[in-house]
Amino acid sequence: MSELVDAIVSLKEEEALEIVRYRLEAGEEPMSLVEEARGGITIVGERFQSKEYFLSELIMSGEIFKQVMSLIEPKLTGDIRTETIGNIVLGTVKGDIHNIGKDIVASLLRIAGFEVFDLGTDVAPQTFVEKLLETGAPILGMSALVTPSFESMKDTVKAIEEEGIRDKIKVIIGGGMVIKQIKDYVGADAFTRDAAEGVAICKEFIEVTQK
Repeated sequence: MSELVDAIVSLKEEEALEIVRYRLEAGEEPMSLVEEARGGITIVGERFQSKEYFLSELIMSGEIFKQVMSLIEPKLTGDIRTETIGNIVLGTVKGDIHNIGKDIVASLLRIAGFEVFDLGTDVAPQTFVEKLLETGAPILGMSALVTPSFESMKDTVKAIEEEGIRDKIKVIIGGGMVIKQIKDYVGADAFTRDAAEGVAICKEFIEVTQK
C-alpha cells in the first residue's frame, strides 16, 4: 500500500494532501496519483461494505478525495483537455446520500473533457429532468448504493419518458450493487460498477449522439 493510499484509508487529510503536493512538485505523472487515490477510496468502500467503517468514515474519505482531486485536476486538464467534448448531468438519486462513487466519476469525466452538471445527492426525478432540459445534455448518469434507490432510478427514467425526451437521452447507472438486471428494470441504456469504464461508455454515447 502506497503512502497516499494509506493516508486516504487512514482518513489523514493533511497527510494525503501533503503527499500529493510533494509528488506533483517532483514532476510525477498526475494520472498515477489519480489511480492511487481511486485505490484508496475503493478500500474505504470495501471496509464500509464489510461494516469495518461507518457512514462518517465514508463521507470523510469522500471529502479527502475531493481535496486531493482539486490539487491534481488542474495538472490533468491543462495537459489533456482544453475543449469540452460533451455535457452530462450527474447525481445520486432520491433516497440515497452516498457520493464517493459519483464524485470519482465526476472528476474523471471532467478530466476526459466533459462538462459535468453534478446535482449532488438525494436528487428527485423532476430535478434531473429540469437540468437535462436546461443544459441540453444528451447523457444522464445516476448513482445509487442502496437497493431502495433503484426505484428512484426507475422513476427518473419514467419522468424523462413523460417529458418526451427519452429518445434524446442516454442513461447510464452506476453503483456497487448495480447489475444488468437492475439496468433492465430501471430502463437505462448502460450500467457500470467501475468509474473508468463509465467514462469510456459516456465517450461512446457522445460519439453516437454526434453522428
